[in-house]
Amino acid sequence: MNSMSEPFIEKATVNIGVGEGGEKLTRAEKLLVTLVDQKPVRTYSKVTNPEFGIRKKQPIACKVTLRGEKAEKMISMVLAGLENRIKESQFDKEGNVSFGIREHIDIPGVRYDPDIGIFGMDVAVSFAKAGHRIKNRRLRPKKIPRKQRVTREESMEFMKEKFQLNLE
Repeated sequence: MNSMSEPFIEKATVNIGVGEGGEKLTRAEKLLVTLVDQKPVRTYSKVTNPEFGIRKKQPIACKVTLRGEKAEKMISMVLAGLENRIKESQFDKEGNVSFGIREHIDIPGVRYDPDIGIFGMDVAVSFAKAGHRIKNRRLRPKKIPRKQRVTREESMEFMKEKFQLNLE
């Protein structure tokens, strides 16, 4: 197979949505630092929703973007907590996959810490092929040709081979 047509993990984004700022968000950030050893970024609400008690531009979540070996390590950790099973419907047509875990203590090797509490998290994995940079470069960006885009089937096959994933 041509090495230019093999997909790879471009990035994995781990998100913990808290719904409020303050001490709960600080504990979620502390959890992400202990799990991935990288400082998370806060995300802010875009609209005011009085039913949930959220105001515009209020911090409500934190996320961290992982690349390379850190991304693969985190994906395998979370998938182990899900027993390496996800649904086929969690892959989109561009070949990206998103899945979540209800409680972080389901991840093997992670213990409950009463100072942090229990949080769920979402993981979004983006795939790409060699040459995908032409879409994002500053000078003369171009569209990626159809044969160079990652398909849903290619990313499913990649996840099966790399992480011994069972699709339902």
